[in-house]
Amino acid sequence: MDLSNFLIMDNGADSIKVELASRETPRRIKNAIARVKTERGKQFVGNQYEQCSDLSGMYYLLPFQKGLLVNWDTQRQIWDYIFGAEELNVSSYDMNLIVTEPHFNFTSIQEQFNEIMFEEYQFNSVLRTNPSTLSAYHRFKETGGDESSCLVIDSGFSFTHIVPYNNDCTRIDRCVRRIDIGGKLLTNHLKEIISYRQLHVLDETFVMNQCKEDVCYVTLNFKNDIKECNSINNSIYREYVLPDFITNNRGCILKDGEGTNEQTLRLNNERFTVPELLFHPNDIGMNEMGLSESICESISQLDDETQNNLLSNIILTGGNCLLPGFIDRVITDVRSLAAHDLTVNVHCSDDPINYAWHGGPTIASDPDLYRSLSVTRNEYNEHGQSICKSRFIV
Repeated sequence: MDLSNFLIMDNGADSIKVELASRETPRRIKNAIARVKTERGKQFVGNQYEQCSDLSGMYYLLPFQKGLLVNWDTQRQIWDYIFGAEELNVSSYDMNLIVTEPHFNFTSIQEQFNEIMFEEYQFNSVLRTNPSTLSAYHRFKETGGDESSCLVIDSGFSFTHIVPYNNDCTRIDRCVRRIDIGGKLLTNHLKEIISYRQLHVLDETFVMNQCKEDVCYVTLNFKNDIKECNSINNSIYREYVLPDFITNNRGCILKDGEGTNEQTLRLNNERFTVPELLFHPNDIGMNEMGLSESICESISQLDDETQNNLLSNIILTGGNCLLPGFIDRVITDVRSLAAHDLTVNVHCSDDPINYAWHGGPTIASDPDLYRSLSVTRNEYNEHGQSICKSRFIV
């Protein structure tokens, strides 16, 4: 099968990972339309924001709100930009599309999605699925089918999902769990803390997201790190130099002994208390289990053999997995919560953000599998929404 006729699009709330299936790695396109206070009346679609010289005070028009695709006009503009001459420069009429959506998506959103893809863009065929399903297929290909089951943890922009799969990549639906915490909430929480303690940065989402990525980490011992923050020889304290968008466009950690004339943020326990929300949402009053407890709870109703197969093949995906200490924390916590006779193995790729995308070419390269999961344009024209409901694995 000619993979150059297949377009894989992991349509995330923060970024869209998209490319032809014949390519090795996807492009990452910002899933937003940005506007900057210094350039009034001008908007930047997708990655066009990189052309702007001053990113301070940049704000976004987002297609997704609370993890759901609700602003269709904005999303259409971004898709037009992606399919157009600035990025892929492809004709959707001749392409087969594999596209993702979040778990527990509303039926009305799914139907709107189908209408746009078939009636407006007129793709030759469409397969709509979840990112975790693509991750499961990619993992299955990586291991050559040797590992029977996998437990995919997808910690992204809006949510964190825990999704178990059988050895044939079928999802165990009754065990799927969602935590309403993702990278967006962590960035917003960091903004609020810094604005209350030091400097008003509530309008600086772009800068503070970079700060979170550069400075924050997941602690392995919360109490010890709190004590360290209050000690004389504090090894956790950092000063973060804010970008001035003249000499540098990204902030950085100030090295010991160096001085600077730029504005800085003083970061102490914020470095680890913000990511800690992933493991203890009740720290901000959210009545939910943390990630580690949710992992064990989601598979607790399964038999011992299946639990062991899942825990021995945990797959971490999503941008939050890049936080230093995240992998070790999941291993430590799950090991302490799981039964002593169960094996716990955690796998995380060097590029967890793009991991799900790589499952698309795996499906596209199997003609029989793709045909069984996708809907063609002719089938949609004949049967409408009903065939999408029965065919798509969402």
